[in-house]
Amino acid sequence: MKRQRFGLSCAISTPFAATGAIVRDKLIAHAKACLMEGCGSITLFGTTGEGFSIGPAERAAVYEAFKSAGFDMRGQVGAGVMAASVEEAAAQAKQALDVGCRHLLLAPPFYMKGVGDDGLFEWHAALFRALGAASRDVILYNLPSQTAVTISHELVARLRKAFPSVVIGVKDSSGNWPYTERMLGEHKDIAILIGDERHLAKAVRLGGEGSICGMANAYASLLKPMVEQGLDNPTINGLVDVVVSLPVLPSVKALVAQKSNDPSWLDVRAPLVPLTAVQRETLLAKCGAITTRR
Repeated sequence: MKRQRFGLSCAISTPFAATGAIVRDKLIAHAKACLMEGCGSITLFGTTGEGFSIGPAERAAVYEAFKSAGFDMRGQVGAGVMAASVEEAAAQAKQALDVGCRHLLLAPPFYMKGVGDDGLFEWHAALFRALGAASRDVILYNLPSQTAVTISHELVARLRKAFPSVVIGVKDSSGNWPYTERMLGEHKDIAILIGDERHLAKAVRLGGEGSICGMANAYASLLKPMVEQGLDNPTINGLVDVVVSLPVLPSVKALVAQKSNDPSWLDVRAPLVPLTAVQRETLLAKCGAITTRR
């Protein structure tokens, strides 16, 4: 059976209370809004969702809340996996697979720097073996700015050959267009997804299948034509330029706070800190000017 095109998935931000607890009802409401505004799915616990700070008990509670709220887990909800040890990565992945999640966005082991493809292959292979027959729908996550690990084209080919029914895609958040272009050329039969929205339309025209991205938290309706038709959108490019000039994750939350008129969205988890008042004013003024001009 032919695999369905991936489309637009929101790397959804996670709302926290002042105590640091996840505000699950607010997360669910935001997820529903993102789906209504053009996303085909949402991805929990990614980078934008501060998944690196969210433990197993919290993840389990979020999954249960989404199931209870009536989400189609297999069709609408993916999950990020972020751990340095195979055991922890397998536990996160198993949680998501047990509740039927649509896809796994799998970050590489990030603690050791300068590791080569042989070691990375063995880590991924050990994880897939640990998951056994349940292992499926893995999207390899190339985010060297945070992990200091590059998922090479050769590593993707080795993993696909060894685990052809497991690896279904690559999310490239490197912002390195030559890397992306080569990935599109060599692996066009799997889902090549774009994290840097400024490259999204161009990638779609070359066969890219969409995006898992943070800007969908605030601008899903602008991103949808880029994903579905490969249409350029200078507005998105300008908005991304503003967001990446500031701390990115708190900036996305500031945009959600403004859109929802709910300042509690500004809260982040340590080691992150919210934007300063000056940073937030700069962000909102510049983004407001860009969206007004379109």
